[in-house]
Amino acid sequence: MPSHNEHAPLPRRDHRIQAVLWDMDGTVIDTEPYWMAAERRLVLAHGGTWSQAQSEALVGAALPTAARVLQQAGVQLGVRQIIDELSAEVISGLRRELIWRPGALELLQQFSAAGIPQALVTMSERSIVQDFLTQLPEAYFDVTVTGDEVEHGKPDPEPYLRGLQLLGEKFETSLDPAQCVGLEDSLPGITAASAAGLFAVLVPNATDPGQGPWRRSESLRQLSIEQLNTWLEQINA
Repeated sequence: MPSHNEHAPLPRRDHRIQAVLWDMDGTVIDTEPYWMAAERRLVLAHGGTWSQAQSEALVGAALPTAARVLQQAGVQLGVRQIIDELSAEVISGLRRELIWRPGALELLQQFSAAGIPQALVTMSERSIVQDFLTQLPEAYFDVTVTGDEVEHGKPDPEPYLRGLQLLGEKFETSLDPAQCVGLEDSLPGITAASAAGLFAVLVPNATDPGQGPWRRSESLRQLSIEQLNTWLEQINA
């Protein structure tokens, strides 16, 4: 699927936002119920016990990290097997119903119409991301970074730094991370976005990381290019 912005120039310099880098799970689409159900089913199938609090503790975590936690809870499978089982169940859920986070599709369309480059930076693996991308009404994302394509997952900044690198290469420019927005819903994710130097914006979902060195919005519906530019102007004043 060709990118919607394949031949579009980067925004003019009077745009405060140079690019937007999105988390997927829990930010663009609400896959967290699928992940939590898959974790619980797998642990119970191996005779263990699993709580809502344990699921919430894994929100936003790299999949190998989550797999090792499930092993500690009694799942007698290798890390790769656990990731494959969880991913298969999430893909099945996405095919049954793709649940958009409120305001996500509208904001994607707004950035796209303004010619602002967008990246998808997720800890889900390529198999899940490809399934999601085929369901999009348009190709909003110019580049994608998945959990199986980086050495260090969130909360390490590597995934977002990789996203910035790919956007820079695609548009043949050097992006200022501080002028690029990172949209996240989890503590590992917002920590990674902040550590990468992005203008990080938290939109909490299944868990609430609270306050930190980031902006906060209770819903994507409250965000717009104008609002984000205003925030960027305030910190650069």
